Amino acid sequence: MRFARKSRRVNTTRPGVSRKMTAVPMGPLIRTRAILEDVEDRALAPFGVRSRGAKRTHVENVADFRTHFQHDWNRVLHCRAFRKLEYKTQVLPYGLGSDFVRNRLTHTLEVSQIAVGIARALGLNEDLAQAVSLAHDLGHPPFGHKGEDELQAICGHFNHNEHSLRIVTEIEKRYPSFPGLNLSTDVLEGIEKHETDYDRIGSYRFNPNLGPSLEALVANFADTIAYRAHDIEDGLESRIVQEGDFRGVAFWRRIETELTKDMRPSMRLARITRRAIGAMVDDIVRESARRLEEAGVKGLADVRASRKSLVGWSFAMAKEQKELGGLLMDKYYLSDKVKEACGVGSKVIRALYLRYLKEPNLLPELEREKLETAGEKERELVVAHWIAGMTDRYALRDYERIFGEKIVLPGAGW
Repeated sequence: MRFARKSRRVNTTRPGVSRKMTAVPMGPLIRTRAILEDVEDRALAPFGVRSRGAKRTHVENVADFRTHFQHDWNRVLHCRAFRKLEYKTQVLPYGLGSDFVRNRLTHTLEVSQIAVGIARALGLNEDLAQAVSLAHDLGHPPFGHKGEDELQAICGHFNHNEHSLRIVTEIEKRYPSFPGLNLSTDVLEGIEKHETDYDRIGSYRFNPNLGPSLEALVANFADTIAYRAHDIEDGLESRIVQEGDFRGVAFWRRIETELTKDMRPSMRLARITRRAIGAMVDDIVRESARRLEEAGVKGLADVRASRKSLVGWSFAMAKEQKELGGLLMDKYYLSDKVKEACGVGSKVIRALYLRYLKEPNLLPELEREKLETAGEKERELVVAHWIAGMTDRYALRDYERIFGEKIVLPGAGW
């Protein structure tokens, strides 16, 4: 439905100067999806992905006041797997250290915010970048990357990107006509092709011979920016890492310039994070713009065909990030405290996995039904996927229920 165009009178003068009114067209009062797509066409760079004509596996009538990609990130935001992220480990398991350290949900929200900002600066589709960002970690098992490594070791194959896809295409049950969330193919491809230093592509179902969209690449780097910045802050917040540990790192010297000794600790940590994110975002935006111009990218087809990453760090920043990543690995991720806490998580995952396979009656009815029709290898994956859907605290509670032993994570109350 379109309303007749109206005009409003706008005062174009400064205060104290005689009023001069100019008519400004208001446009349609209600912006339907078609109008929003027109706005998108005018606002996006030629290489940004348009939501007009986005494809879904299952045909459905969707509300007319949002674009397809807006529908997608809205659906992710409201699904059960997204809410579970609050009680899943980012680096420190749930309940350890300060209440202010990140969990998998707060990390995901930070990734989304950063991705939207970079996409906006480069003229890309913010809604697509947001949808991929919000969904990128849905498939993470409890106890972070250590939990993923444990599932991989005991069942032979587990990749959280693949499991994120499985969640949004099969596991979530929110609609009577189809399984999953029925997300647009562009979003599914972005989830599948998510890749960072710690994430690897697990399958190639969507456009296997083409590179990802710029929006998907932006989500990848937003993930890295988020965890690098908040791992500095969380390492300091938990007192596992000290500021002195960073003094020899070039990136720290870049962000330390605005810090003063008389700052309150909370303000100091916030300034560190803000400076770190700002420096990395600024570098990504400028370097990516340079690469796009140098490659002569005219449209989406050029992006898809490119064999070089069109989104990335400058040479200097890449060197600094490698050094920073190495320090965080040595001083934080592989610290005795983190290894001890996450090692308990690995023990819980392995014990649950073996017991479920041995005694399927301990599983919910739906999972038992899956086991009854599965072959031997498929049985292992059914159990692995069930565990991957657990939060840290659910896994700990189920371990206590089955084994009669309450697990107290080392370091609780640091």
